[in-house]
Amino acid sequence: MINSLHFSARSAALSFVAVSLVVLALFATPLWYTWRETIEEGRVRILQADARRLVNVFNRQGVAALTSAIEVQVGTQAAGAEDLVLFADASLARLAGNLPAWPREVPAGSGKYTLSIDVDGQPTRVVLLHKTLPGGYHLLVANDVAKYRKLENLFLYGLICATGIVLLLGVAGGLLVRRTLLAKVGDINQAAAAIMQGNFSHRLPAYGGENELNTLVETENRMLDQIEQLIGGVRNVSNAIAHDLRTPLAELRSRLEELALTRPAPAQTFDEIDGAIADVDRVIDIFNALLRLAEIDSGARHSGFVEVDVASVASEVAEFYQPLAELHGRTLSFASSGPLVLAGDPLLIAQAIANLVDNALKYAQRNGKITVATGRAPDGGILIAVSDDGPGISDEEKPKVLERFYRSDASRGTPGAGLGLSLVAAVAKLQGGTLTLSDNHPGLTATLAFQPT
Repeated sequence: MINSLHFSARSAALSFVAVSLVVLALFATPLWYTWRETIEEGRVRILQADARRLVNVFNRQGVAALTSAIEVQVGTQAAGAEDLVLFADASLARLAGNLPAWPREVPAGSGKYTLSIDVDGQPTRVVLLHKTLPGGYHLLVANDVAKYRKLENLFLYGLICATGIVLLLGVAGGLLVRRTLLAKVGDINQAAAAIMQGNFSHRLPAYGGENELNTLVETENRMLDQIEQLIGGVRNVSNAIAHDLRTPLAELRSRLEELALTRPAPAQTFDEIDGAIADVDRVIDIFNALLRLAEIDSGARHSGFVEVDVASVASEVAEFYQPLAELHGRTLSFASSGPLVLAGDPLLIAQAIANLVDNALKYAQRNGKITVATGRAPDGGILIAVSDDGPGISDEEKPKVLERFYRSDASRGTPGAGLGLSLVAAVAKLQGGTLTLSDNHPGLTATLAFQPT
């Protein structure tokens, strides 16, 4: 892992340098093109102005005046000047200028040309204008391409220096990026090593400011919070399972052991067998509840989602528990504002409502009242509320009773394993809803809230 991280950091540094050079090239290329075009345009403009001036002398004053003007012009040029002028007759014989003869390389037609000609025995690349004058005379005005080479070289030297500076800054910046990245990755590696050694409370170091790495660290820390919570939950569940299974299994063993030792009368034996069956049923109920919770947590029940009218499901649950409520001397009523349809698992929704009604029956007062109601929330959500008039739950315990196997002091004497409300909460979470516990004054109101389809 470290080697790959080093490679990634090195690649980031090299990429930084490469991008810097590409940016410089993208900037310099149009600049160089513009420079060359400007120089070339200026060179041609100067040649055209010089040629126009000489042609005007010829048109106004004739051959002799032009010959004299050219001789004066070339005579006043400094030694080594790059400006070339040549005036020739119809047979291309030299009349005036600083070239000894008409260059053979110049085409016969008038125009602008860039080519190499012989100047003082040396091939020289020039830009020239060839003008054909009345009477068959020829005028050649040329300029050595090397005239502006010093300026071009200065531009190139400046560009090379800029490339060197960008390269140095790019290398320095890339190394800084690499060093910073490796430092932060090293911190993350140390934190990850501590977590791998079992210290689940350790967290990745957070960095100030809003950046991608800090966002990644925050996401990883939230994931670690969830992992720590899940592992803690597994530990608590394991302890709770061991505690809750120990009692019925101990009772079962005690009954069977007493039967084996005392060998009582058949009637008493069958009574003890019935008690043993009840203990086995308690154990089976615990495992069934755990299996349902595991199935819900895995999301496997999503495949059973269909369009469900939760008002109809709640009505059926209330109708099912009506005889049991009357048997215990309690009143169970149902109220609904009409059909409430959402995408969900009808069996899980029915089981969740049934668990809430079952809890209400356990804790409602003698001759008390239990209400099952469905309706719409102000935001359009679907609400299912089960209320009773029992002792209720304190605010401190409301979050705890949703944990698996948690049982408050008030519920110690009632049957159950402490999985009913946690299963309801799991069903709500599976379907994107929530379970909320609130006071009913007196009693408790458990509300399932779902978002409609």
